Amino acid sequence: MEEKVKPSPTYKADIKAAYNKASKPLLWVGIISITMMFAGLTSGYVVRADNGNWLIFNLPNAFYLSTAVIITSSITLFFALQMAKKDNKKGTILGLLVTFVLGLVFTYSQFVGYGELMDKHIFFAGKSANASGSFLYVLTFMHLLHLFAGLIVVLITLKNSIKGRYTSQNTLGLELCSIYWHFLDILWVYLFLFLYFIR
Repeated sequence: MEEKVKPSPTYKADIKAAYNKASKPLLWVGIISITMMFAGLTSGYVVRADNGNWLIFNLPNAFYLSTAVIITSSITLFFALQMAKKDNKKGTILGLLVTFVLGLVFTYSQFVGYGELMDKHIFFAGKSANASGSFLYVLTFMHLLHLFAGLIVVLITLKNSIKGRYTSQNTLGLELCSIYWHFLDILWVYLFLFLYFIR
């Protein structure tokens, strides 16, 4: 019967170091992929708008609120990271908690915005639908799907922070969370301005 060899502490440390080294580049690859997808969608929007039969309407008021909310959430997450670098556990937890709540508020405001659109008879599909409204639903809902993933990441990061896993010597998980969340913030601002100016 063969004896099982336990991995040495050095081996485990090497694996962890390799994971830490690869995590940020892998995240950036994912972010670039998402960016390319939205670049394709917005390009399709521009091409379709030039073909005529394009409905022009104002963006829902709730989208203005959601823009302010998501920008604020980036500030609170930045605060959380700075607190972690100062070994301020309570500040880190507070920043992450507020970020998560603001993420929920953003999500709620998006659905309020969809309600406003439906009240104006702007639908995603159906006999009354127009390509202009359909593109708006697709662009904003795809962003919302990625934000759902971001909320899960923030929640996991908050849980790890409560367990005391982030210190001035170990902020990688919090940095990864911040990069992704700030990206979602920038992406939404881009989409909002794009939809506001490109009619």
